[in-house]
Amino acid sequence: MPASITAIYAAILALIILALGINVTMHRVKLKVSLGDGGNPVMLRMMRLHANAIEYIPIALLLMALYEINGGWRLALHIVGIALVAGRLIQTFAMWSTDVPGPGRGIGQTLTWASIAVLALLNLWTAV
Repeated sequence: MPASITAIYAAILALIILALGINVTMHRVKLKVSLGDGGNPVMLRMMRLHANAIEYIPIALLLMALYEINGGWRLALHIVGIALVAGRLIQTFAMWSTDVPGPGRGIGQTLTWASIAVLALLNLWTAV
């Protein structure tokens, strides 16, 4: 069975990861930091934006693909996919703009965690 729904969200999320990676490189050049964060809090924040996406997106996409391949409910895949993309975008914009934790970071991270939890439960339900 093809995983065309997962492919849509994987492509969108890959573009987000790519943009965040390019952003890190641009900040490295701008701030003249070749390795690590160079003690610069802006560099650290840009690195963590990228790293946070890398930490959560792959497992979410794996769970999404497995659920889809195993005949999961298409509407559920779209709902979770939209929530995941929204969570990542909200998290990114909230963290990009300031180093002060605010509601956007919490909302974005909660949407990401909720997406992963729902996908894990859907996979368990389908497998059992």
